[in-house]
Amino acid sequence: MIDLHNHILPGIDDGPGTLDESLALARTAVSDGIKHMVVTPHIHPGRYDNQIATIEPVLQRLQAALIEHSIPLTLTMGAELRISAEMISMIPSGHVPFLGEWQGQKVLLLELPHNHIPPGSDQLIRWLKSQNIIPMIAHPERNKEIINNIDKINPFIEQGCLLQVTAMSVAGRFGDSAYTIAKELLARDWVTVLATDAHNLAHRPPILSEGVQAAAEIIGEAAAYRLVNDTPEQIVFHHA
Repeated sequence: MIDLHNHILPGIDDGPGTLDESLALARTAVSDGIKHMVVTPHIHPGRYDNQIATIEPVLQRLQAALIEHSIPLTLTMGAELRISAEMISMIPSGHVPFLGEWQGQKVLLLELPHNHIPPGSDQLIRWLKSQNIIPMIAHPERNKEIINNIDKINPFIEQGCLLQVTAMSVAGRFGDSAYTIAKELLARDWVTVLATDAHNLAHRPPILSEGVQAAAEIIGEAAAYRLVNDTPEQIVFHHA
């Protein structure tokens, strides 16, 4: 399986603090059947001022450690970008890594605030699309405004955004509200990929299998498997 959203790089955001913790997460991911992770540290202006230049050395250090410890997991670079006006200067300057490509467009993992959808989000999405960038909305099922009214996601769907739902939401581990929305998004066939959004072993481990099993009950086994294998593989490795 391939995981397109996680925080396993050490000391760079609210994920693991140390390299040893990162390696423990990597071992857990491998034992769950994950073979590749796109690392997606937060880029949140004013809070986590990450960019390619800060992410790359940390990624290389973890890649070297995985080889040294014979952990069969490969990594590539991405980021989880908080939606903000700063995007308009950050993206053209080449500081923001993409997950990969989808149908010839660069895929950007875009995070909404947890409590609301910022006014003007539709214009930012339009601007991204004008740059040949397709946004993948991170964990929409955990956004309070969408939880209160699932139709709030419609403008994003209408603009062609991709959706990444957290595997643990589908497994019911992010509470009933996120579970209900996640199931409904799956039933509507709006989910592009399932990902772990892993941060730590205790509460947010890098486990996809539980979510896949739960999704299979809604959309069938083959479709559920595509969300963690075929589709993410197309995005990361640009396989047609």
